Order: sequence, then C-alpha cells, then structure tokens
Amino acid sequence: MIPDDLDRLVDKLDLESKVRLLTGATVWRTPAEPAIGLEPMVTSDGPAGVRGEGWNERRTSLSLPSATALAATWDESLAQSMGELLAVEARRKGVHVVLAPTLNLHRSPLAGRHFECYSEDPLLTGRIGAAVIRGIQSRGVAATAKHYVANDSETDRLTLDARVDERTLREVYLAPFEAAVQAGVWVVMSAYNGVNGVTMSENELLAEPLKGEWGFDGVVVSDWGAVRSAVASARAAQDLVMPGPGGPWGEALVAAVRAGEVLEAAIDDKVRRLLRLAARVGALPGSPAPSTAGPYAGDLTVACPAAPYAGDLTASSTAGPSAGNLTAPSALSPSAGGPTTGSVGERPDRAEHLDRAEHPDHTERPDRALLRRTVAASTVLLRNEGDLLPLDPVRLTRVAVIGPNAARPRIQGGGSAGVYPESLVTPLAGLRTALNGHAEVHHATGVALGGLPAPLDVAIARNPRTGEPGLLVRLLDAAGAEIHAEHRLTGRLPEPEGPIHRAAAVEVRALVRPDRAGPWDVAAAGWGRLELTVDGRVVIDETVPRHTDDPATVHLAPPYRTGRVTFEAGRQVEIVMRRELVPGGGRACVLAAAPAPADAAAELAAAVELAGSCDVAVVVVGTTEQAESEGVDRETLALPEGQDELVRAVAAANPATVVVVNSGGPVAMPWRKEAAAVLVSWFPGEEGGNGLADVLLGRAEPGGRLPTTWADRALAPTVPERGVLEYAEGPHIGYRGWLREQDSPAYWFGHGLGYTTWAYEGLWAPERVARGRPVRVRVTLRNTGRRTGREVVQVYLARPQDHERPVRWLAGFAAVTAVPGEQVEAVVEVPARAFQHWAGAWRTAEGEVSVLAGRSAADLPLEAVITVSHSKESALQSHVIKSG
Repeated sequence: MIPDDLDRLVDKLDLESKVRLLTGATVWRTPAEPAIGLEPMVTSDGPAGVRGEGWNERRTSLSLPSATALAATWDESLAQSMGELLAVEARRKGVHVVLAPTLNLHRSPLAGRHFECYSEDPLLTGRIGAAVIRGIQSRGVAATAKHYVANDSETDRLTLDARVDERTLREVYLAPFEAAVQAGVWVVMSAYNGVNGVTMSENELLAEPLKGEWGFDGVVVSDWGAVRSAVASARAAQDLVMPGPGGPWGEALVAAVRAGEVLEAAIDDKVRRLLRLAARVGALPGSPAPSTAGPYAGDLTVACPAAPYAGDLTASSTAGPSAGNLTAPSALSPSAGGPTTGSVGERPDRAEHLDRAEHPDHTERPDRALLRRTVAASTVLLRNEGDLLPLDPVRLTRVAVIGPNAARPRIQGGGSAGVYPESLVTPLAGLRTALNGHAEVHHATGVALGGLPAPLDVAIARNPRTGEPGLLVRLLDAAGAEIHAEHRLTGRLPEPEGPIHRAAAVEVRALVRPDRAGPWDVAAAGWGRLELTVDGRVVIDETVPRHTDDPATVHLAPPYRTGRVTFEAGRQVEIVMRRELVPGGGRACVLAAAPAPADAAAELAAAVELAGSCDVAVVVVGTTEQAESEGVDRETLALPEGQDELVRAVAAANPATVVVVNSGGPVAMPWRKEAAAVLVSWFPGEEGGNGLADVLLGRAEPGGRLPTTWADRALAPTVPERGVLEYAEGPHIGYRGWLREQDSPAYWFGHGLGYTTWAYEGLWAPERVARGRPVRVRVTLRNTGRRTGREVVQVYLARPQDHERPVRWLAGFAAVTAVPGEQVEAVVEVPARAFQHWAGAWRTAEGEVSVLAGRSAADLPLEAVITVSHSKESALQSHVIKSG
C-alpha cells in the first residue's frame, strides 16, 4: 500500500477513532475500524512456538528448540526455515504478529530468560535473529524484534534502570536490533526497563536511532503493561499500547492532543504505521493475501531432507527417516511445559496426534522432520574422550539411561513463551525406539528433584462428573453456585474459560487413584483465598496476597501452597482446590499431586548399580522451571538437587558415561573431566528425544557450537542496586570479558567438536583495506577425520593497541562441509562495521588490525594483519599465514 493510500485512510478518522486504534482491543488483539475496512490483528508469543490467543492445553502447538539451541546451529538458512515454520503455525492459529525474536544478549549467565535469547555476541544474535525475521515475514506474518533495549535480566525487570554508556549501547546492545531493521522487521517491542534514567516506552532511543537513523517504518508495540503514562510515551515514538482495553492512553491522550501537549501529527504517524502493518499482514482491504502454504503441503521439505541412518552425513542432510512407534508420555504432562495454543484457525486433526504410539508415521511430517534435524544441528559436543561417541548400536547390548530429565525432560523454558506441544519425545523414548532390536534400554532416575509436585493430567486424574481422563473446572458465583463448567486435560490453568467477569471463584476437581502407597504431596496455586481438600478433609486453607506486578508471575506462576497426605495404592480419592478471584490477581490456578520424593540414597545406589551393569550410561541432567523461567534470575549456576553427585557416581561406576545437559543456558559442570563425553541439548522442543538419539548413535553429527561461553561463575551481576543496574563491564561481556580474566572458562564461545577433526591450513586476507569497506577473508581447512563433517569457521578481529576495545571480537563466520581428507575453503564476509567503533558517530581508526581464524574464541590458529587506511582502494594482493 503506497503512502498516499495510508494518508487517505488516516484522513477519514476523527481524533477519537485514531486514538482508539492505538490501544489493544483485548489482551491479544488490536482494534478493528469498519469505517476504513481495518480488521483486528492477532498477536501471539514466540519464539519457540506459536500459542495463539489464550492458554488452553486442548489446542496444541509445535514446540520448537529454544533460541539458544537455534543460535548454536550458527546456520542462517536453518534459522530462516524455523522462522517460516513459525509463520505457518501463526497462520494456522489465525495470528498476524508473532512476538519474536528476542534480541537481548546473554550479558550474564545468571539471567533467567537465557533460553529465549540467542547469544552473548551481538553479531551472532543479529544474524540468526535477522534470518528468523526473514523466514517469518516471508509468509506475510509480522515478526517482532524484542525487547528494545537492555532487557537482559529478570530481577526487577519492570522498573530497573540499565545504565549503559553510549559506546557500549551502540556497539553491543543496539547492534542486533539494527540488524533486525536492516532485515526489514515490521514490529519492534519496547521493553519494561529504563535505560539511562528513562523507561523505554518514553525513551528517545525509540526515535533515534530506531526510526530516524535506521529508518524503521513499522510499529513500536509496548511490552504488555509497559506503558505507564499518556503524554510522555505518546510524545516518544511509542505507537501501540498493549494489552487492552483500557490503559493510559484513551481519553487521556485525546485530551492531551486537544490541550496541545501532544501533536495530532504524531498521532497520525502512529496510526499510519499501524495501517502499514495491517496492509503487510493482510488485515486491510486491498492488501496482498499472505502466504498460507506450509509444511503440511510439503513446501518445507527442502529445508529438511532425509538422510540414511548409516554412513557419513553431510551438514545439509542430517534428518533420519521415521523413528517408528514411540513411547512418549502425554503431551499434557507437566514436563511438557505450561502455556498453550490459540483458538483461531485450529487444524482439527491435532488432537489425533497426542499418542505417538498410535501414529507411527508422525515423524515423517516435514515439520517434525525439520524440528528433529534442528535438534541434531544444535546439539553441542563439548567433550569426547577416546571417541566414545558416536555409539555403535551393533556393539551395544544394555544401555543405562539415567537422570531426572531422561524421562521428564524440559523441552522449553518457563514463562510467556511456552506452548502445549502436540506430543513430545523424551530422551528415554528416543533411545528405546532407535535401539529397538539392538539393545535393552533401562532407566533409573538417580536423584529425585525436590521442587513442586507436578500438575495433575490425564495420566493420573479423571473428571468426577464424566469419568473421562482429565479434570472438572467450575466457575462459581459469590454464593457458591456453578455458573460454568468445563472438562480440562491438565491441572495447570493460566486461563480457566467461561464468564470469568461473573465469577467469584474457580474450582478444580479430580478423582485420583494413586499407583503408589505412602506419602504424597498435594498442592494448589493461585492468589487470594486458596483451599484444597482431599475427600473432604481440609489440607490447605490460606490467603495468598499478591506480592508482585510482574505479569509473568501474576498470570503464569502464582505461588504454590503444599500439604502432605498419605494415600493407599489403588484407593480412589477426590482432590478439590478452590481459589478466590481477587482484583488484579488474574485467574491462574494449579492443582497438583505427586508421590513424595523417594529416599535419595536408594535412588542414587540404584542408578550406580544399573550403570555398572551396562555397556554405556547416558546421564541426562538439567535445570528446573524454578531455575530458568521468565520473571526470575538464577542465584547459582549449579545444577539443582544432587545432580552433580549423580554424574560423578555414575562416571565412577562406568567409564563409558555420556552426560547430556538439558538446559537453556550455561550450568556449572565440576565433573566435566570425569565423564567421557558431554553434550548440551538445550531445551530441544518436542522432537528432542529423536534428535538426541540421532546424535548419540551417529545418525547425525552434533552440529552445534556454543553461542555463549560456559563457565562455573558469572562475571556480570543481574541484581540492581537501588533500582539501578550498572553495565560497568562496558562491551566486555561473555568471551570478551573472559579474555580479560586470569583464568579461563570451562568452554569458550564457539566451541563444539563434531564427529571429525579439522586442520586449519591457510588464511588469505587483503594486506590493505580502505575505511568503510567490507573485507572478504578466505580460510582453507582440511577434514582430517574419518567422517564427513561440518565445521563453523570463525573470524575475529583485534586491535591490541586500542585498550578500549575488547581483546578480540567476532567479525564473521561461515560453515563448510567436507568428506574425509578433503580440503575446502571457507569464504567469510567481514562487514565494514566490524572495523568501526562508536564515538558520537561510526568511525574507523587507521592502522593495523589482526585477523584471526579458527573454531572458537580461544582456538584461533591462523592470523593475518590488515592495514586500514584512508585510501579508497583496497590492496588486491593477499597473503597467507599458516598456523604455527
């Protein structure tokens, strides 16, 4: 739609109508305007799946690998394919705007929302994020670059003031957003926090550099509830307030315009941007229809070609054929996470795929094959002593799969980005399927994670009214009379449905027949008056006051109250929870029950005995939802609940021990040199178990490289002091910070082994380059191993004479694939910006710049020197520096 058309539409609206368009009509929808044919636009959280409107486990979504996993692929083509998949899911859900990608950085490993962000490095974050944006928007769905800017931790995230110097802001934290704008992103989300004294919805950074210097022509939407003023935010470049209805604009903004406090021209610009977005996503008459074709029609098969299970694999073909019948647990089990999917455009056959065992052809769908391939491509092999991996199925007779996350993995992080997967494959199920006919696979938990009991689900609960697997949820009026009832599949209910405005309480009932005698923990969660009874006996009766304004806590993670009861095996009991609905307390509630943790010593002894009796032990450890979730930072990098002791004991019992770390971000690994092999699987999404099995058995190469440095301690804090979080480290975050330390991290940024070996043989670069010019660097390397493999060649720059710059910084990367013995050349494009620094403007210093090439921030065997000059021409001759 051309600008004149947008202007004509704006001119048809009076002031009140224009202002009304600038606040959401609902929590997830923008307003319609029939006078100009404008339809509502539906938004939905991302980036690891598209939930749609609302939170309902009966409407499922594909669960994608976490953002950290996607960044670990260092593969822009694959990232773009995942963006396309998000767009296809969005259109299936009736969603126009996906609230992803998250472009904040891993400033500190203690940040609780690491899993939703890509990397500690601005270049890698920008390139992967831009690829996801291109993929989403190629299907006529808007991507949202969030959270602009310096929203890099969770503690006091609504109110903290991030103090960042201008140079660091430009070179580090703004850089991924600039890349997003260059990629053509249609929406940018302003963050909750302030930057240098001004909250982001009122901050001048929305105007400059975002809309001015960078030329962003899309919509700046607020994070949900982040706008707190009328005049100040409207004068800034904030365009759209979410959620609605209500909020600080409305009548107050109309009055401010009429009083001359806000220019009507500013309102017109905001509306014009909103209409431009509507045209782009097909919500205005005459706008092009968005692409709705998806992987169900086969058009993503190019992105995920199948490969045979035997023999060498290339980097572009790592997905295997169907894994056959799977024994995955219900997708509605607590390990599947929390949030759900939307109600618009739901494909009716989704419910048919909840039981993987009944649908053996399920993994042959192109979307699932793409997810499976991405799991393998993102898995990072940190250590592989004695080439333990890959395992040879022919040589295996008994395999031990140990650990709390083996049968109940975390496939996604906690908070607003979660979805209810249509099904999931656990590491245990994936290995059992892959080794069927080759080896016995045995399981031991090894350690009982304490924490909270799991929400009831269809595996354990029945609706007392219908007898169906699931629970009965009722809305009650002030007199206790039922005004609405529904059947649900989980006891974790962020949004019970029905006429909530008429209700005074939510009640959840379930019949449970315990399969184990002895003590059980039962729990209820919610705000206000909270009651829980077992067969009419009161176990919990407490008033829970709301202690936070953080929407992720209020609406998704209300506090639990727990009691312990004794059950008889096989004797049915009725468990009932009731929570009062109080102003500002949302409607989220949880009904949970689980056997009390078993004896820790006995669990550990059983795991050790099993490990000693098997050919190989695969130990799956990881974080809990309390450790990695939106709204809370981590207090420690240590694995919870005795998992370190479990790894050490198993590794001592069986030298062929493989440890798989199931986390969204770094964890401390004091045992890393005691285990023969260590893998990072991240939060892998619903195909995690199949992808992991592919890697362990050599059907696919572990293609991942660390997007973030892994260490046993954090260099930067996340807790503000008196409301201020000082970014005192400047640009020296992640590997840049560790390069200034006396000791080294456990594993450097960029590290990852794969299943072959490489020799870096030569580096070619121009001897001289003119200021403002990009550089092409060529690196030759040879596959010296016995398998075809993929290598990510990384190029860093350094200016040893400039002490204000990092010791070195990532300037470019490229991937190559080679068969055994083959020499290949990686061509790495280094943009002109990599040579520049910010000093009130982008400037390029003259002089010598070191160019280093290798496989991580610390493993750089090749080096050349480029001289940057005022000359307009770059030297054409190149030179080679071989590793010493």
